[in-house]
Amino acid sequence: MDFKQLISHCKEYGFIFQSSEVYDGLAAVYDYGPYGVELKNNIKNYWWKSMVQMHQNIVGIDAAIFMHPKTWKASGHVDAFNDPLVDNKDSKKRYRADQLIEGYCDKIEAKIKKDVEKARKKFGDAFDEAQFRSTNGRIVDRQKKIDDVMTQLGNLMRDEDMAGLKQLIIDLEIACPESGSRDWTDVRQFNLMFSTQLGNIAGEEGKLYLRPETAQGIFVNFLNVQKTTRQKIPFGIAQIGKAFRNEIVARQFIFRMKEFEQMEMQFFVPPGEEMKWYQYWKETRMKWHLSLGTPQSKLRFHDHDNLAHYANAALDIEYEFPFGFKELEGIHSRTDFDLSSHQELSGKKLQYFDPERNENYVPYVVETSIGCDRMFLTQITQALQEEKVPDADGKESTRTVMKLHPVLAPVKCAVLPLLKNKEELTKAAKDVYDKLKISLNCQYDEKDAIGRRYRRQDAIGTPYCVTIDFDTLEDNTVTLRDRDSLQQERVKIEDIAAVVNGKVDMAKLLGTL
Repeated sequence: MDFKQLISHCKEYGFIFQSSEVYDGLAAVYDYGPYGVELKNNIKNYWWKSMVQMHQNIVGIDAAIFMHPKTWKASGHVDAFNDPLVDNKDSKKRYRADQLIEGYCDKIEAKIKKDVEKARKKFGDAFDEAQFRSTNGRIVDRQKKIDDVMTQLGNLMRDEDMAGLKQLIIDLEIACPESGSRDWTDVRQFNLMFSTQLGNIAGEEGKLYLRPETAQGIFVNFLNVQKTTRQKIPFGIAQIGKAFRNEIVARQFIFRMKEFEQMEMQFFVPPGEEMKWYQYWKETRMKWHLSLGTPQSKLRFHDHDNLAHYANAALDIEYEFPFGFKELEGIHSRTDFDLSSHQELSGKKLQYFDPERNENYVPYVVETSIGCDRMFLTQITQALQEEKVPDADGKESTRTVMKLHPVLAPVKCAVLPLLKNKEELTKAAKDVYDKLKISLNCQYDEKDAIGRRYRRQDAIGTPYCVTIDFDTLEDNTVTLRDRDSLQQERVKIEDIAAVVNGKVDMAKLLGTL
């Protein structure tokens, strides 16, 4: 299913709506609908439980969005939180210079993939992709071109060389995607923070920012949390919350938005032990993604060539979205930059006394940060499928099905009377629904033929459907239908909750971590 169909499906079935759509929408801002909010909450719940509940030395907070403006001076966001922007003089469209260059490399990578797939079809099971990539002359040359360009880009971004970025765009003959023109303005920096004003203070003194990341709320609360929870290093602080970035070139649906949600955990460690924990969290976070059934082939690590000013090591867990491999989660060794910067600017000590070392020190930090919206997009992307299935008469038909992991599914169970116009069936179905809704997020549906109702539930990812038929009235059993296998089994009414809960219980998933 292509990306446009996915976006259309999200709207049609109540997952995601364009914000303020009645006023023709607001670019790069989206609302989560009835099923979208359930899926998003389930993602957040699984992350929170796996991060906080499953670790004795990780606790959570919920820090305010507004923070003292000096926070963002100390963190470097006031001076260094910029994107390099360039305008095309003919189309009047504005682009991020680094994304134009990355897009150039993506096109070369697409050619490589095309050659790989041709070879895979030609050689079948005997095909060795790694060997083919390393020995095929054309692919080796193309990969070298990608590597060279990305190295140049990393160096230019690190040096904040705006003139060099423009020259690279010119040298690569990159054209405007809309107009095809190569007439570019100079590249310039643009700060991404949204600002607002304190009501009772005018001018610069009253300027506040909408937080561009959630991490700083954790750092300034480091000692508050450590002392009140009596944590010993190493320990972590987790948070889920909104962040805001004035993305000029927001695109790709909910992948890049102005208002988004982050799930972050900052893990405080003794200086010198950060690389051990960096490796630990790298492996632990990949295992978390795989636990939800995401294929390993869709995920990869990507080490940063251009490190942020606060990091001594950084990588992304990338997912293969419909528009290519892009960042899903970042894992960074942030050194002691954040705590030291806040300590210096505030004049307040943010140190930890280590009884084992018998010394005070500013801890180092290893961060895991995942975009909740991007995680949502990965789940929708890999779950939404079209497939051929047999009809009741034995013929084949196409169904649209969202094969979400049952733990994440918005609705766990749908209760469906076989017929709408039989009061004894609808009454029995409503009685079953009333019993199930106490322990399961379930839905009652009696509109349309039973086959169409099954298709509706398939389309929103409901893993199990309970059908009440005439046999139910005789023996108190129902038909339990599995979304993926389409198998049906008879289950006693008093056993439905236990059977379904056993299949959708998050505890089982947590036990695999």
